[in-house]
Amino acid sequence: MNLFDVRAQILPSALKALACAMLSLPAWAVDPFTVRDIRVEGLQRIEPGTVFASLSLRVGDQYTDDKGAAIIRSLFALGLFKDVRLETQGDVLVVVVQERPSVASVEFIGLKEFDKDVLTKALKDVGLSEGRPFDKALADKAEQELKRQYISRSLYGAEVVSTATPIDRNRVNLTFTITEGGPAKIAQIDIVGNKAFSDDTLRDQFNLDTGGWMSWYTKSDRYSRTKLNADLEALRSFYLARGFLEFRIDSTQVAMSPNKQDMSITINVTEGERFVISGVKLEGNYLDRDDEFKALVKIAVGKPYSAETVAETTKAFTDYFGKFGFAFARVEAKPEIDRRNNLVQFVLQAQPSRRAYVRRIQVAGNDRTRDEVIRREFRQLEAAWYDGDKIRLSRDRVDRLGYFTQVNVETLEVPGAPDQVDLLFTVAEKPTGSISLGAGFSSAEKVALSFGIRQENAFGSGHYLAVEVNTSKFNRNLVLSTTDPYFTKNGVSRTLDVFHRTTRPYLGDLDAYSLINSGAGLRFGVPVTETDTVFMGINVEQTEISEGTGLPNEYRDYANEFGRTSSALPLTLGWARDGRDSALVPTRGSLQRFNADVSLAGDVRYARASYQFQQYYPLSKKYTLAFNTDLGWGQGLKGQPYPLFKNFFVGGLGSVRGFEQSTLGPPPSELNPTPIYLGGPKKLVFNSELIMPFPGAGNDRTLRLFGFTDIGRAFGEDENVSVDDLRASAGIGLSWISPMGPLRFSYAVPIRKQTEDKIQRLQFQIGSSF
Repeated sequence: MNLFDVRAQILPSALKALACAMLSLPAWAVDPFTVRDIRVEGLQRIEPGTVFASLSLRVGDQYTDDKGAAIIRSLFALGLFKDVRLETQGDVLVVVVQERPSVASVEFIGLKEFDKDVLTKALKDVGLSEGRPFDKALADKAEQELKRQYISRSLYGAEVVSTATPIDRNRVNLTFTITEGGPAKIAQIDIVGNKAFSDDTLRDQFNLDTGGWMSWYTKSDRYSRTKLNADLEALRSFYLARGFLEFRIDSTQVAMSPNKQDMSITINVTEGERFVISGVKLEGNYLDRDDEFKALVKIAVGKPYSAETVAETTKAFTDYFGKFGFAFARVEAKPEIDRRNNLVQFVLQAQPSRRAYVRRIQVAGNDRTRDEVIRREFRQLEAAWYDGDKIRLSRDRVDRLGYFTQVNVETLEVPGAPDQVDLLFTVAEKPTGSISLGAGFSSAEKVALSFGIRQENAFGSGHYLAVEVNTSKFNRNLVLSTTDPYFTKNGVSRTLDVFHRTTRPYLGDLDAYSLINSGAGLRFGVPVTETDTVFMGINVEQTEISEGTGLPNEYRDYANEFGRTSSALPLTLGWARDGRDSALVPTRGSLQRFNADVSLAGDVRYARASYQFQQYYPLSKKYTLAFNTDLGWGQGLKGQPYPLFKNFFVGGLGSVRGFEQSTLGPPPSELNPTPIYLGGPKKLVFNSELIMPFPGAGNDRTLRLFGFTDIGRAFGEDENVSVDDLRASAGIGLSWISPMGPLRFSYAVPIRKQTEDKIQRLQFQIGSSF
């Protein structure tokens, strides 16, 4: 037997004997003892009190192994230590800890798609932020969260690598190196199983698409599960609105290419048969008002089934029950299907349940706006019977304040009180103020500065406050305006205006003539109905015609007869009714405004009135037809001519596009030193627009294309209003609700003009619709 054979026999036997010996040793244990003192070792940044607060053992208590194990578990549960052990020195218990390093800083390399603050907040939500303890598991979790953020933006190929760099005082600098890659784009959308409608018709219902020339703006070719779910609901609604009662979406498959750049979506549907409404029956308790409820039925017998009309009917019934205090009314539309003849009859079963009154109304989400500003719009009161109409009116009035992006109302049951409910108004605030700073330079006036501040909800009080300053030598303004919408408890508003304006024609000459208008105004608005307001007020004005280069003969003649400085004390009367569904992007409803000024005191005596009417007709979900009429009239009183500086102006965006601003009126006199348009005391303006989605922008309502026709002109005091003198234009335009306000661009071609007219085909404006 050689040496290697001997070793081969001896070594296994020795290892087996050692293992048996170790198993025969008793487990390490500490005999119980009374703790005289407790010490903590190894702390660097953490306060000793944090450790002592987690100990279940105090001086004077008896120590056991079970209590020691509990101490170790509780300290590890804090998440602050990567190692904890206990030692005994006589009757002294020593807690030895090793702290986890803390995060000193978090940096991102390669970040383009996101704002740094967005990702910092996302990491904070998973427990990683500056000053927090750090370990590798937390870094892995942070990497997955960052990838999830990128997936939400269709960047499926994004790679995230974390690096922890130790620094002094047991801290680490954490760096996330990100390779974003390109977004995954939808290459194909297939719909399988459709027979009644073509693929193109169904894909038109989607916001997602395979891309177009506007996809860089809309990002409609980027896949999102949330967007796909919304599109599937739109597809379902499309079929249910056209009689396909049993339509269903069987499955949806989303496949990604190996390079994670292209995606394909396949939607499998079963259309079913198309059903026609054969009848509608009412069953249940309708408060002996069956005829009133029947008048609310939107379901049309003999027409194809439409889920929209069924939903509108049940909602109308529920709302009508709410009008009488039945907050818990249940209305169910049960179909009775005749598949042989493809007919369906609906049975509307109603159970009003019990009448309730409102115990409490709560408001949530208003971090800046005071409760009082919201509550004073309520028409439903606490401790009053539940009234659905008043609740809806309260919601609409809060929404019309313009301070919130969303206003929702929830009805909450009160436990133990079946006849009581609480109302919860939840609002989402939006910025209501703006600050503008500007500077301009020209050879004529060197540097001109402008400053403006506007706050529709100043300090959360609901007050409107605006300040405007412009130092331009051609248009110098100083304006202060403030409105208290609830000057009285009954909702009477009060507006104060103070202004000083200097207007000088841009003739390249700082010695040109100017009009200086100064004054103040006080106006009250009295609500007559929920949508109508009457305005009354008084202004004090002074207008000075300053001599200078280019002063028109009309101004010179007026100044010679009535003086270069004239005062007026006009009384104002106005009325407004706004029934539009939106102030920025209206699709239905109308707006009417009437304003009149009458000056019976001071140097200037005149009457001036204007009327505007807008009407919007929804042609479909995407197309809107809009009309606008704007009329103006002015007349001198007590033998005085109408003051020139109160004239109306027509031409350009806001009136008749395609012509230079304010040039459609009486032509300048040939005797004037410069051809300056002075407007007139009468005006007629008519506009029509067909508003449609911008090609490639899907259903984005903030970006719209429109075609238009405009007709109008201003008329002089001695001119008769004649249709033959009206100018007309037609063109196309683009409207965009930008962060700075509504932006409108138009290109117009005059279709009725005179040789002396000044043409300006391309124009833009920041302002309202018409």
